[in-house]
Amino acid sequence: MTGFGELPALSYTHLAVLTGRHGVFEHALGAEPRREGGYCVDDVARALIVVTRDEIQSPPLLAFTEIYLRFLEGAIAEDGSAHNRMSAFGGWTDEPGVGDWWGRLVWSLGHAAATAPSHRIRERCLVAFHRAAAARSDSLRSMAFATLGAAEVLRAHPADRLARELALAGVAAIPPPEDPAWPWPEPRLAYSNASIAEALIAAGGVLGDRLLEQRGLALLRFLLSVESAPGRLSVTGPAGRGPGETMPQFDQQPIEITAIADAAARAYEATADTYWLDGIRLAWAWFTGENDSGTAMFDIDRGAGFDGLEPDGRNENQGAESTLAGLSTLQQARRHAIVLSSAVPTS
Repeated sequence: MTGFGELPALSYTHLAVLTGRHGVFEHALGAEPRREGGYCVDDVARALIVVTRDEIQSPPLLAFTEIYLRFLEGAIAEDGSAHNRMSAFGGWTDEPGVGDWWGRLVWSLGHAAATAPSHRIRERCLVAFHRAAAARSDSLRSMAFATLGAAEVLRAHPADRLARELALAGVAAIPPPEDPAWPWPEPRLAYSNASIAEALIAAGGVLGDRLLEQRGLALLRFLLSVESAPGRLSVTGPAGRGPGETMPQFDQQPIEITAIADAAARAYEATADTYWLDGIRLAWAWFTGENDSGTAMFDIDRGAGFDGLEPDGRNENQGAESTLAGLSTLQQARRHAIVLSSAVPTS
């Protein structure tokens, strides 16, 4: 893990293009936001984590934080569930629920409540977290995402009752495997897979449950063994992946890569085992072109991610999810001082 390729600085140029009055526009046509598609909690939640994680809190990032937090606060219903979709004009277009967006909302609020540089922002996020933490979901991933938020709150506030109850409910929602030969808790890999393993690692750490933490680490090792090819990540596509399915899949989504980077970073923090740093390195390398198509998936100069890896290239649209995935992965690489083995391309 040595070499001459310095990691680039973070550019928020494209995130600024995607950010409107109320939040982050979900879709783009090329580099242009498709404003008619409006906003969604999923992406605004990801964005709040990215901007509050940055070490340099510039005036633009502080302004983004205010926009994103106000959006998420307004999404939460009285029972803790949340709206997901807002029109470009600022009105909610759906009924509150507890799908993935609710889990990501809880995750982002918990993260910012524990780590945001501003005391005022941390306090607002903790209040909003407590409002949303009263709800529960039947979705495995939604509960895994929420567990990650609860774990962050418990790291900062170990006596927080709501966070502890949510973390316990979250790990209880992750079933044990039915087949010893396939230790994953589902018959097939789907999406954001590494977040499930990360939830177990994070919850095990804050709950003082070593066995739970070890279970998460073992799941993550298994996932990396399935989603790696020699020298690169080869992640699961939208069709999912089951036992024995080893061929490369396409329309690979950047969200899969950033989930691996986040989980590997969590595993390294829990163990200090440098094995996990290679997971972060491979994740960032995927964005720079070390992937199944040999195609760069991130415009470093603008901080823009491309929407999917195809057999002969990439989806040229640069939407919020892919852009935030690239930014988040680069943050993890910079945070852990990963140096790529070759110079980083610019597009």
